[in-house]
Amino acid sequence: MLYRKLGKTNLHVSVIGVGTWQFGGEWGTDFSHEQADAVLGAAREYGINLIDTAECYGDHLSEQLIGRAVMRDRTKWILATKFGHRFRGYLDREQRWSPPEVQRQLEDSLRSLRTDYIDLYQFHSGDNGVFDNDELWTMLNRQKRAGKIRHLGISISNSYDDVLEHQSARASAVGAEVLQIYYNRLDRRPEKDIFDRCRRLDLGVLARVPLASGFLSGKYRKGDLFSERDVRSSKTPEQIETILGEVDWIRDKEVPAGIDMSRWALAWCLRDPVVTAVIPGCRNPDQMRSNASAAELVRI
Repeated sequence: MLYRKLGKTNLHVSVIGVGTWQFGGEWGTDFSHEQADAVLGAAREYGINLIDTAECYGDHLSEQLIGRAVMRDRTKWILATKFGHRFRGYLDREQRWSPPEVQRQLEDSLRSLRTDYIDLYQFHSGDNGVFDNDELWTMLNRQKRAGKIRHLGISISNSYDDVLEHQSARASAVGAEVLQIYYNRLDRRPEKDIFDRCRRLDLGVLARVPLASGFLSGKYRKGDLFSERDVRSSKTPEQIETILGEVDWIRDKEVPAGIDMSRWALAWCLRDPVVTAVIPGCRNPDQMRSNASAAELVRI
């Protein structure tokens, strides 16, 4: 495993992390404690130390599964979670951004994760209106001083344009040290301006959906369908066909012979050291091991 310093924090994170939206049950599978333990056990075995979750991946369900799995060696893990929403059902979230509500979310996340501190607490996919709330950031920085939060970050949704521009520009002003952004071979927009800003401000970068919601795993072909409980089913058949057509081209023209496409796609995101880590999801220990092995390709 390789490790990189997460921006101006003193955290050194594995370049391959673990995304855990799937633990909340919205990717077509319900996870038991035993299944989550097995996935995170494989991460532990291969030197991964970064886990990313959120309060709304299930109603703190993902956090609860993680908390049980890592409680015996909590200090060896870097736990990143998020705030701003309450889970109400499949792809149904209620936004909650007031300082008292966020403080309650923080306490709930601490209990769910079975810890007394969160390494990285992230503003989660909010618009600029709720972001520009000095009282919110004052409260969060107070929680940092109290030791409940080590570092603050901003997890930005795929609504680029003014949201990404505004929130990345104001990150340091609100005390955030890390950006989590959409970045993969199918979506290269951060390369245009955001990466240079992150270098100037020494912001850590976590690449979310580095496998483009699994489309860059190489497993899917035109005509494949997804179950109603799989978040990818929200795309139209025409959108899926277009995506898979581009994936076919990348597989034929860019992926070296003999290299698994998913490993290549993760390593591709890490070719620029401004990207500290990728945080792909996975369903089982075998996928976790495959993701971890992508670090070997970063050395090439």
